[in-house]
Amino acid sequence: MGRYRPPRRRGSTYITPEGEQTLRAELHQLWKVERPVVTNAVHEAAKNGDRSENGDYIYGKRRLREIDSRVRFLNKRLDELEVVQRPPDNTEKIFFGAWVTLEDGAGEEHRWRIVGPDEFDLEAGRLSMDSPMARSLLGKELDDEVLVRSPSGEQVYYVTAINYNTG
Repeated sequence: MGRYRPPRRRGSTYITPEGEQTLRAELHQLWKVERPVVTNAVHEAAKNGDRSENGDYIYGKRRLREIDSRVRFLNKRLDELEVVQRPPDNTEKIFFGAWVTLEDGAGEEHRWRIVGPDEFDLEAGRLSMDSPMARSLLGKELDDEVLVRSPSGEQVYYVTAINYNTG
């Protein structure tokens, strides 16, 4: 069995200003705070002699590779992202950055914000614009019926509110 993996479909390149700040903060944390500490720990562990049985050295080097890999990814990704600074001209429809309140068939309300794939967090109510639900929502208006097809089956929601404010 080979190591070949087919290329993954690239996610959308849109991101909210808050999402960009989060990625930049992570990059700063990794590069300016964590990496120097781990580098120093590896340097000190290397002074102790035999590196083949030195756990601090082995695990420190592994952590450095993880940090460097994530830093490379973040640098590339931040270069290609497009920050969406303002709401769309037509705020009556659902587009990127919208806070959407939906009502399901049982009468329960759900509130989601449509964000880029780099910042989605379902527990915080942030839904990736590449997800099936968000794709079903894009372009809909107030009181529209939304049919979402998922592996668990079809679900119907009704749009009860659209807001482009930050909360």
